[in-house]
Amino acid sequence: MAAEAFWTDSHNHLAMPEFDGDREDAVARALSSGVRRMLLVGTNPEDWQPSAALAKRCGFGSAAGLHPHEAFRWNGRVRESLLAALGRAPAAAVGETGLDYHYDFSPRPAQREAFAAQLRIAAERGFPVVVHSRNAYEDTVSLLSEHAPLRGVMHCFAYGPAEAEAFLKLGLHLSFSGIATFPKAPEIRAAAGVAGLDRLLIETDAPYLAPVPHRGKRCEPAHAAHVGRFLARHLGIPEEEFARRPSENAARLFGWGPLGASEEVRKLGS
Repeated sequence: MAAEAFWTDSHNHLAMPEFDGDREDAVARALSSGVRRMLLVGTNPEDWQPSAALAKRCGFGSAAGLHPHEAFRWNGRVRESLLAALGRAPAAAVGETGLDYHYDFSPRPAQREAFAAQLRIAAERGFPVVVHSRNAYEDTVSLLSEHAPLRGVMHCFAYGPAEAEAFLKLGLHLSFSGIATFPKAPEIRAAAGVAGLDRLLIETDAPYLAPVPHRGKRCEPAHAAHVGRFLARHLGIPEEEFARRPSENAARLFGWGPLGASEEVRKLGS
């Protein structure tokens, strides 16, 4: 791969306890794999600050939002805490937020209320939104449509090409994780073809959803390169081009300038 091409992990949870034993090594492995940029995503009030602090220390971006599993917690105090988190660098997006009707860890009305509130915050603050949607296509589209126009990304896209078209029409990006490498995921791979290079992102969702050949193990940011190479082969696109375009898309969506890194990250990657 040419020196100017690199991978971007547009969604991970590197501040989670699963990385407490080797977090710096995980960053180093990512850099060695050609992953130069990341968005570290917070999902609840307890990890918004650690995610942002780690992202700032390493020269990456961060996002803060209340995950649908945590939506039952939404209230005025949580809203104020979220606004404070979004007011601190390097916050680049609201999320992840959305709807999860698979687990239903929060009542569905509470999920919809918290999601709608965070969509309003994203619109008011001019942030893109990072959307989680599982078994909740219709309500997700409905709420996004009510709050359009919005910039954002359907994180860990797990629907098919028809749903991909609907989200693309709303102006959203589609982000593909290790699920795209699973043998029983042809619909997701078809959706990647629909997304096109202008609206496609790559992510890991680490520590979850490790791609083939690491399936069943802890996922980490370095695996963004595995996901990207797999999709490049599947779509018949040269690897360098497939690394460059999603990275440019992420930079444009999250408001990142030219690639830079802190001294610490350069040291870890050396």
